[in-house]
Amino acid sequence: MSCDLTQRFVSGYLDGELDLVRTIEVEAHLKSCEFCARELENQQALREALRRSSLGYTAPASLRNRIQTSLDAATATKSPERASAWHGWQIWRLAAAFAVLVLCTVTAWQLLPGLHAPSSNQRIAAEVFASHVRSLEANHLMDVVSTDQHTVKPWFDGKLDFSPPVEDLASDGFPLIGGRLDYLEGREVAALVYQRRKHFINLFVWPDASGSSAAPVLESMQGYNLMRWSRGGFHFWAASDVSAADLAEFVRLLEARISPEAK
Repeated sequence: MSCDLTQRFVSGYLDGELDLVRTIEVEAHLKSCEFCARELENQQALREALRRSSLGYTAPASLRNRIQTSLDAATATKSPERASAWHGWQIWRLAAAFAVLVLCTVTAWQLLPGLHAPSSNQRIAAEVFASHVRSLEANHLMDVVSTDQHTVKPWFDGKLDFSPPVEDLASDGFPLIGGRLDYLEGREVAALVYQRRKHFINLFVWPDASGSSAAPVLESMQGYNLMRWSRGGFHFWAASDVSAADLAEFVRLLEARISPEAK
């Protein structure tokens, strides 16, 4: 993240208004950029100074009295009948406007269910993206470092309640280099790490209780490519900054290695 972009988000960061992904990006940049970290400190100091100072201004009682007198005088010029009719008309107008607002809200809620909340896939995509970025920036890419699938796969034994399928694609240009434990969808998952030239691919794997199969679907998020699919009783999510073509080829090769009954 650039300094210009970070400084635009500092206020939102201080107010806790950023989403998880943007918060992680800002925090990572602040750790490595002294200039932006100083800008954050300046805004924090300014906020504290404003909180301690007494900048509020209380209007004098005489102003309140003058306003009240003017209102009383204006009300007195109307006859009781006209005032009553006018207030009644205003109440009906407000009631009608409120009824229209309620009707529009209910209709929109029924016709546009997608606006109620992010879909399951959208929510998981945000978690996968955040985990991928965090693994690269927090220097916690791997818990077990090995190019041998027969070393990586047993490493998960006893750490997870399932045995993830592990394949090495070194001969196809996607070598396995290790793995780690991660956390998605409210549970621990396996994160297998592959490499494509100088780029890393995180492959997240966890059980699919439905046992159904779903073809790979590609999507992009802030310059990263994500691909999700289901096979052999497992959910798979791959995340990387490799090209969409490279990620699709990685998934195709992996699918060819994993049998319908995932190992």
